[in-house]
Amino acid sequence: MDLAGHDGTAGTRPRVTRDLFGTLPDGTEIWRFTLTGPGPMRVRIITYGAIVQSIEVPDREGRPGNVALGFAGLEDYVARNTPHFGAMIGRYGNRIAKGTFTLDGVVYQVPLNNGPNSLHGGTVGFDRRVWTPAPARDGDEASVELGYTSAEGEMNFPGTLRTTVTYTLTGGNALRIDYRATTDRPTVVNLTNHSYFNLAGEGSGAVYDQTLQINAGHYTPVDDTLIPTGEIAPVTGTPLDFRTPTPIGERIRAGHRQLVYGQGYDHNYVLRREGSGLEQAARVRDPRTGREMSVYTDQPGMQFYSGNFLDGTLVGAGGRVYRQSDGFALETQHFPDSPNHPDFPSTVLRPGETYRTSTVYEFSAG
Repeated sequence: MDLAGHDGTAGTRPRVTRDLFGTLPDGTEIWRFTLTGPGPMRVRIITYGAIVQSIEVPDREGRPGNVALGFAGLEDYVARNTPHFGAMIGRYGNRIAKGTFTLDGVVYQVPLNNGPNSLHGGTVGFDRRVWTPAPARDGDEASVELGYTSAEGEMNFPGTLRTTVTYTLTGGNALRIDYRATTDRPTVVNLTNHSYFNLAGEGSGAVYDQTLQINAGHYTPVDDTLIPTGEIAPVTGTPLDFRTPTPIGERIRAGHRQLVYGQGYDHNYVLRREGSGLEQAARVRDPRTGREMSVYTDQPGMQFYSGNFLDGTLVGAGGRVYRQSDGFALETQHFPDSPNHPDFPSTVLRPGETYRTSTVYEFSAG
C-alpha cells in the first residue's frame, strides 16, 4: 500500500509504504511504515513505541546495511527486557531521582524502574504505547507522523499530554525527528529517541573502533545511581573528553570513577551552543565501512550511552546476539533529573505553551 501517493521507483522519488508488522495479544494491529528515497537510504518505523526498527544506509562501496539495532518481530519489542531499541521515550527521558519531583508546590511520585530511580517515563513509558498514524500527505520527502495522548495521571505525571513525533527521510540522506507536545496542566516533559547505532552494521560486533566527536566541553557528573550531582564539570583531562575524534573504546576501561558508575559511558553532555536552532552535536565515523553520522539538535544536552548493559541475551534483527557495546546511543535531550535541579534548563511545560524540538541524524560515506 503506497501511502504517499507516489508511483516512482524506490530511490528515485520519496515513498511511504506500510505493512502489518504484528498483532498484540489484545488484537491491536501494529503497522510498519517504510520511508524510501529519494536517496539510497531506507528507514522503517513501527507504531508500537513509535520505534525506529531499521536505518539502511550505504557504505563507501555503495553497499546498503542496517545501522540501527532492533528486532525482526513484534514479540521481542514487547518483551519486558527490551532495552528501548529505537523507541520514542517519554514523558521524561532519562532519570528522575527517587521518582520524585515538586512542581508548583505539589510533590509527584512516579514509578521506580531503575534501582531507586525512575527511568524513561516509568514502568510503562511512551516506548510501550501504541501510536496512531496521521493521514498520509503528499510531499517532497518521505514522512510519517505518529500521535499519542497520555492521560492525566498516567505513570502519575500531571496533565493530559498530547504528543506527536514526525519522522522524515530527507533528500540529504538524513533522518529528521520532530517532536511536539501540549498539556492542559503544568507538567514536565523530556522527549527523545533511543536508537542504538552501529555504523559497521547491526550485529557486526563492538563499536570500540568507531570514532566519536562531541561538541561539548562539559558534562553532568553522576552519583553511583547515575543521577546528576548538580555539577557542570569540564571534560578536560578525563576519558569523557570527545572534543576531538576519539575511538569509543580507547578509554572506556579507564579507572575513572564516572566510567565505573556507568559501566562505561552513560553520561549527559552539555552541548556547546551558539543559538537556538539546529546545531551539530556529534559526529561518528566507522573506519571499516567509511560510514559517517552527524547529529544536529536544538536541545541543550545529549546522552552518550555505549550499550553497557547489552548482555548477550538478545538476538537482533540479523540473527546475531547483541553483547556489550555492540551499539551506542546519542540521545538529544534536556538534562537528567532537571525537575530537581533549578539551575538546569527547565523541562516544565504549561497550558498554552507548545513543546517543540528537532533532531537530525545525517549519514554519508567516504
